[in-house]
Amino acid sequence: MEQFSQGPEKVAIARLKGIRRGLEKESLRSLETGRLAMTPHPAALGSALTHPHITTDFSESQLELITSVHAGAQDCIDELTAIQQFTLRSLGDEMLWVSSMPCGLPTDDEIPLGQYGTSNVGRAKTVYRSGLGHRYGRRMQTISGIHYNWSVPDVSNERYFGLIRNFRRQAFLLLYLFGASPAVCSTFVAGREHRLQPLKDGTMYLPYATSLRMGRLGYQSDAQASLAVSYNSLAGYAESLQKALTQPYPAYEDIGVRAPDGTYKQLQTTLLQIENEFYGTIRPKRVIFPGERPLHALRERGVEYVEVRLMDLNPFEPVGINAQTLRFLDVFLLHCLQSESPDDTPQEIAALAHNQHTTAERGREPGLTLQRGSGTVSLKDWGLEIVQQLRAIAEQLDAVHASSDYTRAVSDAEHALQHPDSTPSARVLQAIHAEHSGSFVSFVRAQSQKLRKDTLAMPWSAAQQAEWVAQSDKSVQDQVAIEAADTMPFDIYLQEYLSPRRLVAGPVLVSP
Repeated sequence: MEQFSQGPEKVAIARLKGIRRGLEKESLRSLETGRLAMTPHPAALGSALTHPHITTDFSESQLELITSVHAGAQDCIDELTAIQQFTLRSLGDEMLWVSSMPCGLPTDDEIPLGQYGTSNVGRAKTVYRSGLGHRYGRRMQTISGIHYNWSVPDVSNERYFGLIRNFRRQAFLLLYLFGASPAVCSTFVAGREHRLQPLKDGTMYLPYATSLRMGRLGYQSDAQASLAVSYNSLAGYAESLQKALTQPYPAYEDIGVRAPDGTYKQLQTTLLQIENEFYGTIRPKRVIFPGERPLHALRERGVEYVEVRLMDLNPFEPVGINAQTLRFLDVFLLHCLQSESPDDTPQEIAALAHNQHTTAERGREPGLTLQRGSGTVSLKDWGLEIVQQLRAIAEQLDAVHASSDYTRAVSDAEHALQHPDSTPSARVLQAIHAEHSGSFVSFVRAQSQKLRKDTLAMPWSAAQQAEWVAQSDKSVQDQVAIEAADTMPFDIYLQEYLSPRRLVAGPVLVSP
């Protein structure tokens, strides 16, 4: 097992200094009433298709803010803050909803799909979202979160997949420490079977929940659960996805590709329309060329970074996450990378799903146990065991960065394991009870209003505004250029883009 402290000191320092990270933050636009904003993507924010930092996720009403790649955790937060400042200044009276679980929603079919213009790639993005709506319901797609993109230099595919396996084994700790969605607006579960308890009219919750977003009501798919994807190698992972991307799935064949009027309902009838539809707490990723399929990029050039996908928006933090949380994630991911990582098995994959759902729905329950190996262990004891293993890595990072931030992040995690009431999920319920008479919407609305007020009060120069306006204007011009360059009929474009031959390694025309 490789340890970062082994070998010449300069090698360890180079690797630790070589960590790179970026953030993608999803957030619904809401009205002051706490209802979903139904307006189109604001024109001041430029083109959702081509803007490098501001786009939409599933819905026109769901923004996604994207940072560049950074060497420092605080630098990452600072850029996200600047993106959010420009965004909120462009929203008029609308707010950014600060919870992962959605605001007051209209009926499912009224939730607007993201729109990306008339180009083939833009139309395909909207059809993909239509398919998500038909498959899972549009309400589920309005759940928001923060993705953490992370890399270390000189790491092989094998070691990245070892990291992923260990991350999945120990991801319960992140749900416990950082989950912040123990309650939901009742509009989210209207007409659905669920195990939630009423807290007040309009609010449903579970008393010990950490992250309903990552539980059975959240970003889950019974159909995808049948995949049981293994992370033992890039080849095995790619083979699993290839099958899901190329073999028809009966329930989705019943939906069909087109409506009677000829409009597209989904891209195709396979278990996954495209790679991005595959849900997971962490994914291997690679920057792709224009028009290239992500699976082809992975097979051809290997894993470039991992995308951590289980982080809730923290409603108490201005951008939904803070630098100390990023530092804890750095330590945690390094621990997953350097620790022994045996191959996963179908039995372990099932146990990990059980642990995820159990922690999401009951994580702060006293004495809660999780499955480990052939037995069980208390969440608290397992969590404390992991935290103790993180200390040496945190000390190394602090030595490299001449700080105490990393060890403090680990100490904060230990405190949270000993004091469940200090976790974000507990604090959310405390605030809902104590300050908002049991109303989830009232609590999140108040926090969203505070975010808007505080953000608009932050310093913002005319030069900054001009720079961001210019970026928005350029994105619109870039979209126009893409649309003007299209010559292929949309039907042919989709046929070409979705062709199985574009998924395999080897030379391929990247732009259909």
